[in-house]
Amino acid sequence: MRYMMLIHLDPTTAPEPDAALMDRVGKVIEEMTKAGVLLDTNGLSPVSEATTIRQSGGKQTVIDGPYTESKEIVGGYCILQTKTKEEAVEWTSRFLDVHGPEWEIEVELRQIAEEA
Repeated sequence: MRYMMLIHLDPTTAPEPDAALMDRVGKVIEEMTKAGVLLDTNGLSPVSEATTIRQSGGKQTVIDGPYTESKEIVGGYCILQTKTKEEAVEWTSRFLDVHGPEWEIEVELRQIAEEA
């Protein structure tokens, strides 16, 4: 089973990641890689550089950033391959644990639909 971790945070309250955090995250990513569960991971460019393509009434509109202030953004993602949902939850919990109490962070964990 493949799962996508969508990492949500509030850009107005999230602290800048320091070297110690990056080291801790790097260790968890390394553990995931060695365990064979990490398929891909990355951060995303700032929301100010995003483009939104909106469709309404059959008409599409392309909107380039910067945008008005967002309360929550997707800051990055990980794609995991695990045997069970519980295993995916465990890895996600380990990823969150390294952030410490100063981070208000949430991960949405969703199974990737497999083709029949």
